[in-house]
Amino acid sequence: MFYEDNENLTIMTYTLNSGIKGTVPLSNKQIQEWIECYRTDAKFITAIGKEFFGLNPELVADFKVHNRFSNYAEVIKPVGNPPAEPDNADQLSKAYEENRVYFKVDCKCGTTYTTFSQYYTTKWYCSKCKEIVFLDKKKGRVSTDKGDAWYMTNKYYVSRD
Repeated sequence: MFYEDNENLTIMTYTLNSGIKGTVPLSNKQIQEWIECYRTDAKFITAIGKEFFGLNPELVADFKVHNRFSNYAEVIKPVGNPPAEPDNADQLSKAYEENRVYFKVDCKCGTTYTTFSQYYTTKWYCSKCKEIVFLDKKKGRVSTDKGDAWYMTNKYYVSRD
């Protein structure tokens, strides 16, 4: 049976007998049809958007439908619908940004740049030559275009106490 519908799509993950894994977005009706085809060993063919998708249940070792109660839920909403819940990824990104520690790297190879880490460290590696640069605690923090940053260098000896 071929049909398209505009309801929410839910991700189904399947594993073929060969070990290859795949995913496909299906509507609730398509999921019900897939389960019936799986039970009866009938080939499953359906329309997903403007494409056709087919799956032979005889070649499928197992499958999982990630519904809204699943820990791995992934739901695809049709274009034009507002999101059901606010995106928590933005809040998480902001939390990580607030905890960034910035470093100004000034390497003897001539490379100078500002970078960041999620943690404070006393040594770093130059992104160009891969030499170690050390935190100069005596110099402390310096101004950069990204705000204050700890100064790291290998241009002169830095006390590592």
